[in-house]
Formats: sequence, structure tokens, C-alpha cells
Amino acid sequence: MSLREAMHRVEEGLIALILGVMTILTFIQVVLRYVFNSGLIWQLEANFYLFAWLVMIGMSYCVRVKAHIGVDAAVRLLSPTPRRVVGIFVLLLALLYTGLMIYGSFEYINRLYIINVEAEDIPVATWKLSLCLPIGFLLLLVRLLEMGWRIVTGQSEGYELADEAKEAISDSQLDGARGEAASR
Repeated sequence: MSLREAMHRVEEGLIALILGVMTILTFIQVVLRYVFNSGLIWQLEANFYLFAWLVMIGMSYCVRVKAHIGVDAAVRLLSPTPRRVVGIFVLLLALLYTGLMIYGSFEYINRLYIINVEAEDIPVATWKLSLCLPIGFLLLLVRLLEMGWRIVTGQSEGYELADEAKEAISDSQLDGARGEAASR
């Protein structure tokens, strides 16, 4: 297994683990509240931070699997070379945004580290719980650089987005074929 594949598996494993933990915590909280008239004080805050980690890891994952949506109807009308130019321009804007967010998140974590306060209901320093910000944006940077490499080397025609219309047509054709097969 290559380093890249290992990174993919760790990323997917973390997403699955976080979703699982959030689901279990929420289920336990519901049972405790409605069956035993009790509850976990820290559950809501734990889910808050878990969700933040999920979003920050998930955004880079979605770039990798081309799951982000966007409006690219006009760009698709262009020929391949202008489409790549637009893709590089959009990618540069995304890299600029990501760079600003990396800088801002490190500044934010540094300030949290200096004031060193704990979360309200969890006895952990908030700077540790908020490390998802720089980590998530660094992961996004890696994914955007990978996409940029694919555009520059001609492996991709431009900024890669989910093609929902194509997927919907494909799904409807599949459903139609299943319906025909079932009626026979």
C-alpha cells in the first residue's frame, strides 16, 4: 500500500469513526433523556467538536472524490484549453482562500493556546479541540495541489466538480432498465 492509499484510508476511517461516535453519543443521550430522565452534560459539546472535525476532514475528502457541487454550465461550453485556463484561475483563487484560512487558523489556535481555556463541559483545552481548523485546511491544500497537478499535466480539463445532472440521468436510466427487467 502506497503512502497516498494509506492517507486515503486514514481519511475515510476518521470520517467513519467520527460519524459513528456522533451517532452513538446522540443515541445514548436520547435513551438517557427519554427513558431515564437523565443525560450526559458534555454530549452536546462533544458532538459540536466532532462535527467540526468531520466538516474539516470532509471538505478535503470531497475534493478528492469530486463531490463538491458548483455552477459550471458556462465553463462546460468552452473548448478544452480555455476550460483549463478557467480551471487554473479558479484553483488559484481556492488556493489563495485556503492559504488565508491556514494562516488565520494558526493565528486562532495560537491565541487559544495563549489564553489556555478549557471547553465548557469537556476538561480539554479549546486549542486542542480546535486543531481541526489548521489540519483540515492543510489537507484541503494538499487536495487542491493534487487537482492543480492534474490540470497542468492535462489529466483533467479543469476544476473538478460533481456532475449532478450526469449522475441523475445515469440513475434514471438505471431505474428505467430495472423497471423493464422487473416487468418481464
